Amino acid sequence: MQTRKQGRVACPLVVSSRKTMENTPDHYNKSDALRKSAEDCAICLDKVQEERTLKCRHSFCSQCIDSVFRVRPACPICNTYHGVYTGTQPPGTMTVTRSWQRLPGYEHCGCIVIQYSFPAGTQGPEHPNPGVRYSSTSRTAYLPACEEGEKVARLLRKAFDRRLVFTIGQSVTTGHNNVVTWNDIHHKTNMGGGPQCNADRFTDLLHRQNTTAELASSGVFGRVVGVTD
Repeated sequence: MQTRKQGRVACPLVVSSRKTMENTPDHYNKSDALRKSAEDCAICLDKVQEERTLKCRHSFCSQCIDSVFRVRPACPICNTYHGVYTGTQPPGTMTVTRSWQRLPGYEHCGCIVIQYSFPAGTQGPEHPNPGVRYSSTSRTAYLPACEEGEKVARLLRKAFDRRLVFTIGQSVTTGHNNVVTWNDIHHKTNMGGGPQCNADRFTDLLHRQNTTAELASSGVFGRVVGVTD
């Protein structure tokens, strides 16, 4: 009986202690801060005006999120894309043809020849130096004419149409500025020699092309950076 009474007395004490803790100024401050952060726009850090909720369920001021989307159509909180992401590739053409020539490790099939061509032009507002001229250039890349190669070619076409294969910047090999350079998608530009001439290395390159082109075409690339030339 004594134990039961002590148990009954202990419960109100615990509840009372918890209520006392919840009534402290510190608790109110924390609750208010959490509530306020949920109501604030994560871009301007002020109360949301003309609330706009994205499909990822994050909300912002309408003007704030519009200004962000003009640069990149992705949620500033979770990085979910809303729409199609395009890069800074200058105007040019991509021509795909088939050849009987064979690539190392793919002697059972011909090859896909991709010809990129860019005329000289003037940098736009999305480029490093708007108004500055850049020279014309062309690049040739190769893929095996197998099922995987055809898939990569289709993805590269989609990435090219979204201006993600090239950009304007500094050439890694020459150091020249204001030139058309490769972007983050690797290409094989030599049919025979070079470090990727053997079958294993070329198969690995094909896999990387597939992966990076798929990422680019689906809008996963958060930014466009010229890395090789």
